[in-house]
Parts: sequence; C-alpha cells; structure tokens
Amino acid sequence: MRVGVLTGGGDCPGLNAVIRSVVRKGVQEYAFEFVGVRDGWLGLLQNDVRPLDVSTVRGILPRGGTILGSSRTNPFKHQDGLQRVRETLAAHEVDALVVIGGEDTLGAAVELGRQGIHIVGVPKTIDNDVSGTDYTFGFDTAVGIATEAIDRLHTTAESHMRTLVVEVMGRHSGWIALHAGIAGGANVILVPERPFDIDEVCEQVRNRFKINYAPIVVVAEGAAPKEGQLVLKDRSLDEFGHVRLSGIGEWLAREISERTGKDARTTVLGHIQRGGTPSAFDRWLATRFGLHAVDAVKDGDFGTMVALHGTEIVRLPLDEAIARNKLVDPALYDEFETFYG
Repeated sequence: MRVGVLTGGGDCPGLNAVIRSVVRKGVQEYAFEFVGVRDGWLGLLQNDVRPLDVSTVRGILPRGGTILGSSRTNPFKHQDGLQRVRETLAAHEVDALVVIGGEDTLGAAVELGRQGIHIVGVPKTIDNDVSGTDYTFGFDTAVGIATEAIDRLHTTAESHMRTLVVEVMGRHSGWIALHAGIAGGANVILVPERPFDIDEVCEQVRNRFKINYAPIVVVAEGAAPKEGQLVLKDRSLDEFGHVRLSGIGEWLAREISERTGKDARTTVLGHIQRGGTPSAFDRWLATRFGLHAVDAVKDGDFGTMVALHGTEIVRLPLDEAIARNKLVDPALYDEFETFYG
C-alpha cells in the first residue's frame, strides 16, 4: 500500500513527530510506501508530491513546524479542485491519505472522504478546540510559551507600575488564555466564550493598583466586549472564510489607559506560540497519534480520526469528531474566580 501524508492549516509544534511516527511504523511493521504532499491540500492541487521514507524522517522529532510545509488551502475553492486531487493521487498511486490538521483541513478531508478518497485524520491545533479529543498536540507547547511570556512581563509591569495586556491565540475558544493566564498569575482573563464588560475589566485593573500591584490582562484574540463586535486590524478572509483576527489587545490597552488614567501597553504573542521545539508532552501525544493513525490505515478504517480520551487513543468518525468547536466550560472558567481582579 502507498500512503500519502499531508499537513494543513497553521504550523504547530509536534507535526514532525506525527510524520515520523506514521512513516516509521508504516514502513517497519506494515511495509507501506509513503509519499509526502507539499503544503497541505495545495500540493494535491499542484501535483507537488515527493517520496517519504525512514531516512527522510530521521532526526525530525524535536523540530517545530513541518517538513512537508503547510497552507490554508481549501481544495473546493479552486477550479476543478476535486478532479485535480484525484488526478494527483492516481498519478502517484496513493491508496490512502493521513491528513494532519485542524477544523478546516479536516473539514475538507470529510468532504473528500464522502467522494470516495480513503482518509484517516489526525487532529492538530494549538487552540485545543477540536471537540473529539481531550487534547491536541501543540497546545501544551503554546501554553508553555505564553506562560513564560507572562512570567517575564510581570517584572516589567511592576517596574513601571503599568498594565500589560497579553494577546494570545484563540479564535473561537479560550483554552490558551485560560491555561496560560492561570499558570502565569494573570489578574484578568478574557475568552471568546464570554463577552466581557470593559467597565468591569477596568475596575479589576484599578483594584490591583490600589494594592500597589501592576495588573496583567490576558486576552484571547477572539474575545469581544459585550457592547461591540470583534476588534480587527485586518478584515480580509482566508479560503475557509475566516477573518484574520488581531487588534483586541491594542483596543483593550487603549481603553484601560483612557478609563483608568494608568499607562497600559500591549504584547501580542502571535506566531511565536506556534514556533520552536515542541514540549515533551506534545512529542509524546503526536507520536501516539501517528502510531494509531497508521494502524487505522492498515485496518482499512477510513473516515476516522484518532483522538485522546483520558489516557487512551481511540478512533472516532471524522465528521462527528470535528462537528463543533470545543469551548471552555463556563464552570471551569468560574472555578478560578478567586484569582480574577
């Protein structure tokens, strides 16, 4: 059997660990042949496919990013997209695909699966918002990076007695903001699941200054005030129809400064959360996902996604596993109320 491997969407720490795991087990235990698809779905549209073997994946476990490249390409947004995908797969005699991606990449995989293409999905997103799995690899690394940044920002905030607003990733869900905010000792944590009251935020900031403490505000990029819409610097859309988010951190700092009379500055962590060496947990989880994904290919269990449930790796129907975004439970957010303000 010849198996194609592709990585789509935003890059993520741990992608190379999945690729390595899939290829190592597939070659050594099942005698599969592999090809790597360059730049996600774009590679299948452009017939950009190359051999992938054990020597290719040697030494990539600790590397961030993806050796295959990635893009936010939607094959159904391109002329004759489905036919071009079929032609590329046929030209390289690819029998099945292991698709590593988030909601958009896997959403395209669901539709291609309905068109008869054999696919096994692996969930990937630093946002941790794929509903079918307890955790996605990349999330732990992103939280660690954001937490370290918050730790460092405490000292400069205290030195100048100013508010520092830290904007982290999280379009629809606030998992990074909540985990890193609590781990980093933030005083205000704002998530997309709960529209915030800017007056309440400013009051929480004032309360910290009253006790001679410089506040840290952590905000997910998709968080929004109750009375307004998402705050955006760029209203252009990607091929999946998503607005490119950014700007809530700057807006918050400006409002806090004007309303409290205290200096406020913004740090947008942005893509630094995606980069660099994956954490030990992300390497471990990504490796397990890869091992179980190639098992699913061997079993002919297509149209499924591997997922973490507790400590076990399970298979779920791909369409059900990505049917909705996994959001922060309000009860979990409220659990940390003691530390807000």
